[in-house]
Amino acid sequence: MFNIKDILSVTLILFSIIDILGSIPIVIALRRKMGHVQSEQATIVSGAIMIAFLFLGQSILKLFALDVASFATAGAIIMFIIAMEMILGMTFFKEDPSTSSGSVVPLAFPLIAGAGTLTTILSLRSIYSVPNILVGIVLNLIFVYIVLKASNWLEKKLGKSGFAILRKVFGIILLSIAVKIFKQSWAPA
Repeated sequence: MFNIKDILSVTLILFSIIDILGSIPIVIALRRKMGHVQSEQATIVSGAIMIAFLFLGQSILKLFALDVASFATAGAIIMFIIAMEMILGMTFFKEDPSTSSGSVVPLAFPLIAGAGTLTTILSLRSIYSVPNILVGIVLNLIFVYIVLKASNWLEKKLGKSGFAILRKVFGIILLSIAVKIFKQSWAPA
């Protein structure tokens, strides 16, 4: 049921996709604009979205007559694009400037529990068991909460170059994971 290696893999995959460390500049900009960010609310809402999609995602696929391998491939492609953003410093996904609330939109959704995260969660179901994915989600939510609470301190300690290095390292890891999911989704049974 619980497998430490799988939990670590899921946790790392989600950590790379959520990229809360790479989102610190956005979090800080929201704090400056809104006065403060409700870390608890953002963490709980994003967790609820992720867990709901973990359990309802396959039903949604059935509704549209899609198979898990196709969805996993789509998730791998999104992860690949996000990894390219992280590695090359380009922006393919644009933020919606019309949003005005800070803790739920855009922080909980789509920054933490966005399309990439939700696609990844469903893609992970094709490889890992649900209990291991749930533990990975919870571990990431704990880390997200800590980072949101400590974002100002982290900004001062790591600096711009530290964040740039972390972002590129996790981009390469994410790129490798995207290739692995793509290969496993279409591997002969």
